[in-house]
This record gives sequence, C-alpha cells and structure tokens, in this order.
Amino acid sequence: MNLLLDTHAFLLDIWGSEKLSPAASQAFLERSNTLYLSAVSYWEICIKHSIGKLALATDWQAVFDREIEANGIRRLGLEKEHCQGVVELPAIHGDPFDRLLVAQARHEGLVILTRDKNIGLYGVETLW
Repeated sequence: MNLLLDTHAFLLDIWGSEKLSPAASQAFLERSNTLYLSAVSYWEICIKHSIGKLALATDWQAVFDREIEANGIRRLGLEKEHCQGVVELPAIHGDPFDRLLVAQARHEGLVILTRDKNIGLYGVETLW
C-alpha cells in the first residue's frame, strides 16, 4: 500500500505523546507499505513553528531527517498538477494544507494516513 502521511500522523510518530491508532501504527510499521511525506506537510510544520503555533525541539530538523531515513519515508514534492487538483475539490475542508494533501493523494493514487474524517469526504481512501 502507498501511504501519504498527513502532517498530524507524521508528528505523532516523531514527537507525539498521543499514539497512532492500532491500524495506523501497523500500516506505518509494515515494511511492504511505501510511506510518503509531502513537501506540503514539511512546509506546514515550518510555518507553524515559525509563528509559534508548534513547539519543536531545537534539533527538530535532524530528528526529522533521522526518522524519515530510519522509516524509509519517501519525500513527495509539490507539482503543478497537485496544485491544479485543488481547483477541482469541493469546499469541504478549509485547511489549505489538507486540501493540497488530498489533491496529491488523488493524483498519485495514495491512501492518506489521517485521523481527519473530513478528508475521506473527498473520495480519497484514508486509513486510521
């Protein structure tokens, strides 16, 4: 299975005191699955950290890099087709980062690992 980690799921795995659900955790650890972290999520993390909405350790970049490598997570860039895909989405979700993740998942045929029930309303497969 090809899984796109939403920002929250990635942060839970790296830092969270909360845990992934049992199904999400199993999917994350299953080596036959391919995990993707979008540039959109990394961008969201950087923005929220820079404006004080997300507290991170001083060495967060190094921790992220280690965890991404250790878990075999692939980076997914943001392409014009992903951006254009947002135009086709109904106004279900107001979060621009989540809307971009949905567009990426639709374009790339990915399942989104997320606990956000609204994302599933776009007709993309989700797992939690």
